[in-house]
Amino acid sequence: MNILIVFAILCNMASYGHSAPILEYSGETGQLVEDPEFNLLVENSQSLTKKVLDAIPETHKSCIHSETLILNSTSENRKLQYLAINLGIPSAPTLKALTDNFTLETCLRRMSEGLQLHQDLLRAVVQRLANTESLTALLTDIRDLRVQINRMLKAVQVVESPVAVQPTATTSLASHLTGDYEVQVATHLTLVQLQSFGQDIVRSLRNIAQANRERD
Repeated sequence: MNILIVFAILCNMASYGHSAPILEYSGETGQLVEDPEFNLLVENSQSLTKKVLDAIPETHKSCIHSETLILNSTSENRKLQYLAINLGIPSAPTLKALTDNFTLETCLRRMSEGLQLHQDLLRAVVQRLANTESLTALLTDIRDLRVQINRMLKAVQVVESPVAVQPTATTSLASHLTGDYEVQVATHLTLVQLQSFGQDIVRSLRNIAQANRERD
């Protein structure tokens, strides 16, 4: 009788254990696995990131009328970095490959913080631009991408905590937009930085997707 009772208990435990997929984390990368919804969020984020990057050149063209402010001129943009400091434009968060010290949660948190930063900066300049249609559409795409990133972040957080945002970024930039030239430079530098940050997001999402495939 005792043996039968033990057997029944073990069967019930086995049945309970297989009733739903278990979310597990890799000790190396904090990688969430066995979650189809998470994988879908990664795919949606990849599509939205591409949409943001594809929209930047047209947005730059519609907002910037100075011939000296060229989107993909690395050397010229490097020379303008001192103006980013003078205008109060913070640098974007750094994204790296997933490691023990740079977990999935850290990566997603920095993505969210960076997107929020660029949202705030672009909101500061959009009020000072004549042609805002493209920039307004871009802001919507950035917002949608951040929603997807935040959903992934919420799924992997061990302890939920708010995403840190630099509260003075918009205020600081707005106070330096004293003329049309400053508005043009600020818009240009923000779009240049957003393009670079977006390319980092592409690589990070590819890294996350690859880690997921290797876990399957």
